Amino acid sequence: MDTVSKAITANTATANGGVRGGVRSGVRGGVNLPALRGHNDALVLHLLRGAGPSGLGRSELAERTGLTPQAVSKITARLRGEGLVAEAGRGASTGGKPRTLLRLVPEARCAVGAHIDRDELRVVRVDLAGRVTADWREPLDFGAGPGVVLDAVADAVVRAFAHPESGAGPSPVLGVGIAAPGPLDWRTGVLGRVTGFPEWEGFPLREELAGRLGVAVVLDKDTNAGVGAADGGGDFGASVYLHVGTGLGAGLRLNGEVYRGVRSAAGEFGHQVLMLDGPVCRCGGRGCVEVLCLDAVARGDLAEAARVLGEAAANLVALLDVDRVVLGGRVVEAAAGVFVEGVAGALAGRGAVATVALAGRGVAEGAAELVLGPFFGRPA
Repeated sequence: MDTVSKAITANTATANGGVRGGVRSGVRGGVNLPALRGHNDALVLHLLRGAGPSGLGRSELAERTGLTPQAVSKITARLRGEGLVAEAGRGASTGGKPRTLLRLVPEARCAVGAHIDRDELRVVRVDLAGRVTADWREPLDFGAGPGVVLDAVADAVVRAFAHPESGAGPSPVLGVGIAAPGPLDWRTGVLGRVTGFPEWEGFPLREELAGRLGVAVVLDKDTNAGVGAADGGGDFGASVYLHVGTGLGAGLRLNGEVYRGVRSAAGEFGHQVLMLDGPVCRCGGRGCVEVLCLDAVARGDLAEAARVLGEAAANLVALLDVDRVVLGGRVVEAAAGVFVEGVAGALAGRGAVATVALAGRGVAEGAAELVLGPFFGRPA
């Protein structure tokens, strides 16, 4: 392990030295005190994250969490001791002494997110507020195989962590989130048979990267990470993220949580058939939405590509009754207006009631949110 990788390990240990873990699942229940304490800490941090620089008072935190004022005082004192919370000034007086406002300290910790695409690698470092503080993008040949790709990802992650911030040393890192083409099993961190890249089937990507970096790694499909990018850490109920890039897929958030399916294979949106006996798709099927949409993009007919995407999206909205469709990916970003208008028009034409919006953030940021989410009490 090189010097910077050792530093990542050391800083991760520092970040995780308190009662709060680094990358962990959201607290689901149980009565043991450390778990309850971690859950309450995360609850307070989540509210302070949402409040931004203006912060919140202890009484507001108590009211919104349902905790006693004494418990909130103990939690915030502990979090201040860990450098996660600081004073944000004084609030307006309601007759007594002006209340002290508290805010999250975004630079206290960081997370790294990497989007492994079929032809490109993008790696970002983000602070606790989700703001990008370092950003790298470089060509990548996913077909070159695991060895070449792992070298590129590990090098880029180390650079992202080590990049100085205004002359200061790097913040302790909570972990690394990786977004990769599916199908894959997010629980085991093992890739499935990625369309067009059979050599990746069965490869333990999460384990291999964690071993190289010496830091906790979370792995999920690029489209599932895209849901986190689209939500930006917010609490949206039912939404679908549609990603159009080198492929076409979907990420689903149902009842406030990412839905991955029993076999971690939900969201293979690009291979629903829209045209029987249509053109051959790289998956081996015919008339899939992916081949129809990307063929239209290749011809330069973006309006047709948007219409195809919208018809497929209407099927999904009708099936799942989601109320928000979010669009992302390089193809969409290059012609955002065309795709928003085309998808919205197709939905309206089918009587599907759902809003259409742009993601605003990339999949790499969503990969970082795979780490940040559990830190703030959101399920991975």
